[in-house]
Amino acid sequence: MSPSAVLEAPEADTALSGEEKLRPPFTLVIFGASGDLTRRLLAPALAHLARDGAISPDFAIIGLARSPMSDQEFRGYLDGGAQEFTPPTQGRPGNMPETVRYIAGNFEDPALYQKLKQALEEIEAKRGGPRNRIFYFATPPEADPTIVKFLGDQGLTRPETGWARVVVEKPFGRDLESGRQLNEDLRSVFAERQIYRIDHYLGKETVQNIFVLRFANGIFEPLWNNRYVDHVQIAVAESVGVGHRAGFYEQAGVIRDMFQNHLLQLLCLTAMEPPVMFEADAVRAEKVKVLQSIRPFPEDSIDDWAVRGQYGPGVVGGKTVPGYRQEEKVNPNSTTPTYAAVKFSIDNWRWAGVPFYVRSGKRLASRISEIAIEFKRVPHPLFSKQAGALNPNVLRMRIQPDEGVSIKFEAKIPGTVLQVQSVYMDFLYSQLGAPIQGGYERLLLDVTHGDQTLFTRGDEVEHAWRVVTPILNAWQARPPTDFPNYAAGTWGPEAADKFLERDGRRWRTLEGRT
Repeated sequence: MSPSAVLEAPEADTALSGEEKLRPPFTLVIFGASGDLTRRLLAPALAHLARDGAISPDFAIIGLARSPMSDQEFRGYLDGGAQEFTPPTQGRPGNMPETVRYIAGNFEDPALYQKLKQALEEIEAKRGGPRNRIFYFATPPEADPTIVKFLGDQGLTRPETGWARVVVEKPFGRDLESGRQLNEDLRSVFAERQIYRIDHYLGKETVQNIFVLRFANGIFEPLWNNRYVDHVQIAVAESVGVGHRAGFYEQAGVIRDMFQNHLLQLLCLTAMEPPVMFEADAVRAEKVKVLQSIRPFPEDSIDDWAVRGQYGPGVVGGKTVPGYRQEEKVNPNSTTPTYAAVKFSIDNWRWAGVPFYVRSGKRLASRISEIAIEFKRVPHPLFSKQAGALNPNVLRMRIQPDEGVSIKFEAKIPGTVLQVQSVYMDFLYSQLGAPIQGGYERLLLDVTHGDQTLFTRGDEVEHAWRVVTPILNAWQARPPTDFPNYAAGTWGPEAADKFLERDGRRWRTLEGRT
């Protein structure tokens, strides 16, 4: 089938009841079902959705992987993951569906897809109603094109009734060329509206709250521009090392692992214009405009825009931990960066002249993710003689942990002498009473409803690769000579501090409130 034919083919139209629209029955087909992602993330999310009655009780699961396993063993694998990885604050997870199947085989073997087709037909015939299918790729990206081809060859993406959707995990390729090729492979079988490129950061409550904070409050949006904002800092700090992902991380590094997806998504949500409505195409179109507006990095002077680092041995949480080069399956002379700090310039009317400083790293002092908007200082220091230097106002959106929003402003200390001190107004999500769920619950539910608002569009992926590719090229052409250059348990290399000092600024203290 040609790509043009795929794009024009509509999803099968079925007369649905209200219940089927609200909670459509479906079969979730997980490729790579024996992997860590299924156990740690998908199983708990599905158990929570089932417990809360958010999805149809008639959903089914088919797992496919190379590891041999019986249907019963696979059910136990899912149940065990749901129990082990459900935080105590979220209560007891629900049960897996009545129908759980497992098919062992090689993804390059056509017989595997024939068995899948037979299993789908048996399950759907027994269940009745529309034949809704979700194909979830919990697989290495190099396996995706093969799986897509065989799904198309077997006609599994075009059920007679109902719909078929595919969920693709990051990374979406490893550079611009491979990202574009992955899009072409997907679109050769699926229409764009069937493709759900998942970034779990977009499912986090505090990330979604950026929309509400900006566009539902008249006090923020008028100040959200270069007239009032001095700069923006976005940080995703991880205290863990590479762990079992060392094989993947050696090929990826921090730019591919974090910047091309998570961090650029946070930047886009912070910088985008108000969409005409809160729906998929409108929201994603505004994010693409931001990516198109980011000033290209000059490869011959990349040090003016980006700093890299790699952790050495150190102490995290009171425990001595090895350096990156001592981790299992890591080259002892590896030059893979585990830390990066990048300055982005957005050349548009709203943000011209406002730098966006973005940093992320492994084995840092704490696990913290936040976005901080630092406003310009007051134009006339009215109280400087009496009160001393005044601090700038800061709006902080904490994504994890202790999810919430904080505003820093100046106030007079009670007394006969004029003294000014920074004070804070804090909002914590825990104050709302409802438990905060992980991103996968919301995103999986959106897939069942056909809502792509919180998923990445194909052109968005390609524009993101265009942004970071000059950094990758420059660093590959000039390997680092100072790795490791920061100790585990610190906040990154000294060069990153000097990076901001050149601009007359400093990194925020993530563990404090400065």
